[in-house]
Amino acid sequence: MDVQIFRIQVVAVLGSLVMLATIFHLLRGKQLREEYALLWLGIGGAFLVLSLWRDLLTRISHALGVAYPPAALFLILIMGVYLLLLHYSLVISKLADKNRELAQELGLLRLEFEALREADREEATR
Repeated sequence: MDVQIFRIQVVAVLGSLVMLATIFHLLRGKQLREEYALLWLGIGGAFLVLSLWRDLLTRISHALGVAYPPAALFLILIMGVYLLLLHYSLVISKLADKNRELAQELGLLRLEFEALREADREEATR
């Protein structure tokens, strides 16, 4: 095994282990919700498997037309992060729509409240 490829594999394994440990730490500290942690754990787990199982990585790299298997590993990692970003963009879009809807509802409630308050004041002055 080439020394440089072995070093890259070691760095990839250590990086994925650090990533997985960080996710577990954030989960335990209630800083990361479980539904989002599953996505990160899936990406970290896939990265760890591909880092350890070089034959699978070689097959995937040949299927993708990438001559250097560690480059395919980082391509897969980038695609995984891309999918995570896409997912979070969808979540943020839904939250922005809900936020706008709530702001409009609050505005209508304030308008109704002010109308009731004004009617109450008029009734009190009679």
